[in-house]
Amino acid sequence: MPEGPEIRRAADSLEAAIKGKPLTEAWFAFPQLKPFESQLVGQSVTHIETRGKALLTHFSHNLTLYSHNQLYGVWRVVEAGEQPQTTRVLRVRLQTADKAILLYSASDIEMLTPEQVLTHPFLQRVGPDVLDMRLTASDVKARLLSPAFRNRQFSGLFLDQAFLAGLGNYLRVEILWEVGLAPQHKASQLSDEQLEALSHALLDIPRLSYNTRGVVDENKHHGALFRFKVFHRAGKKCERCGGIIDRMMLSSRPFYWCPHCQK
Repeated sequence: MPEGPEIRRAADSLEAAIKGKPLTEAWFAFPQLKPFESQLVGQSVTHIETRGKALLTHFSHNLTLYSHNQLYGVWRVVEAGEQPQTTRVLRVRLQTADKAILLYSASDIEMLTPEQVLTHPFLQRVGPDVLDMRLTASDVKARLLSPAFRNRQFSGLFLDQAFLAGLGNYLRVEILWEVGLAPQHKASQLSDEQLEALSHALLDIPRLSYNTRGVVDENKHHGALFRFKVFHRAGKKCERCGGIIDRMMLSSRPFYWCPHCQK
């Protein structure tokens, strides 16, 4: 399941394909969106914003296309006029003179005015995005200690998009290993030093994944700059303490950790 870093990289590829270029064609599968097809021709995408797994495609005439991939939605970049062979159902096509971006299989798609963006139910509910570079560790620490979140176990909290958008299971696992914390802890139980370390890790690890996952530095012994330290490594040795990494189910998701050094 893609998490914030993967969604942001997908948005980057969409931006690289069509950002700032006049649209020559817009097509929507849903009848309620058909009136916007002619309005979008000649307009351009100014930027694409991520809010967890939701994408906000902002157009030059101030409308915004809201889309959420849910379980099966996927965006593709193709050459202008290309019709890929696929069993997926096309929902959106935005085309420029040379490239097109296609959204398949998603069903949660709306066109919003600026006022509607501010009042949209999902966008109202979701927390700040971990890949929003305006978000700081101090902001995260304050959020951890807020009444809504301070007494919730991290095992469930770090999967709740209302806390921080863009987190997910592999990030939950890697963040808690990085700071040496067991999943049953709550922010209200931590020392200030632990809170500081956790607040930084909640941003640093998703951003490292976004910036470097799959990128290899030939000068580093471990190769890829972002590596899983515990995720999907059950039965292997923890590189920090030498203990054996364990796997269990938490909040209906597989959780990997080192019981020896995550206390």
